[in-house]
Amino acid sequence: MSWDVNSLFLRHAKEVTRLLRRRGLNEETACDLTQDAFVRLLAAGKVDNDERDNPRALLFQVARNLSIDFYRRERLAPRADLSEEAFQAIADSSPSAETIVYDRQRLEITLAALSELPERTRFAFESHRLGEQTISEVAQQLGLSTTRTWALIRDAYRHIRQRLQEATE
Repeated sequence: MSWDVNSLFLRHAKEVTRLLRRRGLNEETACDLTQDAFVRLLAAGKVDNDERDNPRALLFQVARNLSIDFYRRERLAPRADLSEEAFQAIADSSPSAETIVYDRQRLEITLAALSELPERTRFAFESHRLGEQTISEVAQQLGLSTTRTWALIRDAYRHIRQRLQEATE
């Protein structure tokens, strides 16, 4: 016979959370540790030869142990309280000036490489890559087969890649 964890949760979850809150944990952490306690109880299952069949006591002991482990981890890696502005200043999601300059240079090289392509190849590449058209749609516009259209697009990719590699050498 095993414990009915669902009914145990309904009867004791609030008590376990209150216990953890009394031990100084915030509401969110207390709820997380309450769920962890029930998961551990579920994983442990019922010990058949245990004369002290008291899942509530085991649940509270597991919750206490989890709170002790939590505080040990917190001591090892202390946290700092930051204001929202200070937190936002830590990691700036905008690219650095060097990245912006580098990307603009590569974009200029790409545009120059596109201008060097034959008209039909450039049209196929721009329609497919920038215009988000399928290869078959581009092929119909050019009056070519899809295989030949893909060859034009592939040639454009190769040409652009070659110009970018030449610029880094």
